[in-house]
Amino acid sequence: MTEFAQQFQNYLIHTKNASANTVASYMRDIRQFIAYLAQEQPLTLPEIRREHICDYAASMKMAGKSSATISRSVASLKNFFAFAMMRGYCEENPVREIHVEKTERKLPQILTGKEVELLLSQPQPTDMKGYRDKAMLELLYATGIRVSELIGLDIDNVNLNVGFINCTSKGKSRIIPLYPAAVKALHNYIVDIRPQMIASPLESSLFVNVNGERMTRQGFWKIIKFYQEKAQITKDITPHTLRHSFAAHLLENGADLRSIQEMLGHSDISSTQVYAQIIQQNLKSVYNKYHPRA
Repeated sequence: MTEFAQQFQNYLIHTKNASANTVASYMRDIRQFIAYLAQEQPLTLPEIRREHICDYAASMKMAGKSSATISRSVASLKNFFAFAMMRGYCEENPVREIHVEKTERKLPQILTGKEVELLLSQPQPTDMKGYRDKAMLELLYATGIRVSELIGLDIDNVNLNVGFINCTSKGKSRIIPLYPAAVKALHNYIVDIRPQMIASPLESSLFVNVNGERMTRQGFWKIIKFYQEKAQITKDITPHTLRHSFAAHLLENGADLRSIQEMLGHSDISSTQVYAQIIQQNLKSVYNKYHPRA
């Protein structure tokens, strides 16, 4: 099982071109299932039946796992066994007809325009980190890219003369424009600061840490939490919060869903439509608060 799981991981990486986060999520779910089998009932791949998967899902529920977590794990296993069938290890997919009760999808939290301005104003251009952090936050809100895409940007992905970035994710590239303030922040960082921060002239990363090497997800997480506390914003801000705010604010100001979908890099328009629900929810909240007969 463990050896076959490695084959599945290679398939995800080299054939499906799945993102690092997707691969990590799939493999975490699959390894937990393998560990469960090793402890409860050691089985080979062809021996696993629907009831074994149901028992595993039930054990997760008894352990206090949320429906969303169980649903994600079942989805991971469904893909894993589909791969096993494709390779001839199984005659049928034991997960195919298993459905986990869905929980109500929570709408993502967004910042107001004032909260965005407050957050973006926190990094002060008084030292190298201030210039860098200002450029990172402005770029994140200007483009709505994922944090993995942000830290994955190379210096060649930025065109300040035209005012856009070329973002590549899952083997696909998309061009996203930048507003003037983001261009200015990036120019100040790239021209004046980055040359002093990089550890080597050959460093290709756009954003680097204090060691002069590519910024990590954990490093950027700490940065955004620091500025949230500094701005005294009570909402729990994550790197994805600015992505959600970017999309919702564009839609609120008249942008069409297809354009937002293209900029976000969503393969399915349904993923983008959630922002329309946010706008409707906000309008209802305003109506209930201010209409004299609401």
